[in-house]
Amino acid sequence: MPIDAAKAVAAEPRSAEIGWTRKDVQLYHLGLGAGAPATDPDELRYTLESRLHVLPSFATVAGAGMAALGGLSAPGIDVDLAAVLHGGQSVTLHRPIPVEGRAVTTSRVAAVYDKGKAAVLVLRSDTADDDGPLWTGDARIFVRGEGGWGGDRGPSDRLYPPAREPECTVERAVREDQALLYRLSGDRNPLHADPEFARAAGFERPILHGLCSYGMTLKAVVDTVLGGDVTRVRSYRTRFTGVVYPGETLRVRMWTGDGRVQVTVTAVERDDAPVLADTLVEHS
Repeated sequence: MPIDAAKAVAAEPRSAEIGWTRKDVQLYHLGLGAGAPATDPDELRYTLESRLHVLPSFATVAGAGMAALGGLSAPGIDVDLAAVLHGGQSVTLHRPIPVEGRAVTTSRVAAVYDKGKAAVLVLRSDTADDDGPLWTGDARIFVRGEGGWGGDRGPSDRLYPPAREPECTVERAVREDQALLYRLSGDRNPLHADPEFARAAGFERPILHGLCSYGMTLKAVVDTVLGGDVTRVRSYRTRFTGVVYPGETLRVRMWTGDGRVQVTVTAVERDDAPVLADTLVEHS
């Protein structure tokens, strides 16, 4: 079996130094569609150095991102990358992310679950600077064809929307060039830029990064429900359920209450095709 769950979980964590600047934060925010209208004071918090704050989902790209995915080369893991899907992402904030910083990220395989037809790897990264812990991130990676060994199926994290109309619904346009800009924050997979590569992968054209939809959604929640205050976010998780094409529109539905915002995200132009599900923002 290509995945040795016990060996992978028992492997020594891997640490790496990362760093980021105001420019990295600004580029990330612009890749999420921030800055429209360009002179809007609410948008300047994402784009202007003197007013800058950091959206917590920046944790997924800090230091060029993809740190947790190094777990795919951990001892006990030997899989075909063509069978790998990014199934979900979460981040827990221990304190607000500074606009510039240097830190150490320590990554490990936190769990391996047997879903029958697939295995799920939980790749965890803990990031801390000289002042202490900053954030903990989990990437849930589906590996098709690697399940069925009789292992633990893992906990259910399904989150069904409340049986009422959402308190807030907003739409966010995805620019035609948004994937080209977002990929400059670290994920340069040609699937998001090269039409021929995308067609070979089974898509009609390049698709938007799932983590871009993830960041756009958190920005919509912060701006709509949390008064634009990124420091109120305590944790944020989602499950990726469908693709987004540049030029489409995201419909973000939000149910609020008790320090939680439950969210669903769909693609407007494709009859509300699901994009993100089981999505939750916990806040102060």
